[in-house]
Amino acid sequence: MSDAADCNPEPIEQEATERDDTHLDDIEDGAGCTEIWEHLAEQREE
Repeated sequence: MSDAADCNPEPIEQEATERDDTHLDDIEDGAGCTEIWEHLAEQREE
């Protein structure tokens, strides 16, 4: 069995696609899962 440290996966080239992530604009950089979940839950209530 090999160690994960020995794993050197090749980077995957991805096409540049635009994402619709405007629903996350009000979330501060570095927010965690809980903050994001709460923000999305508040938007659903409105």
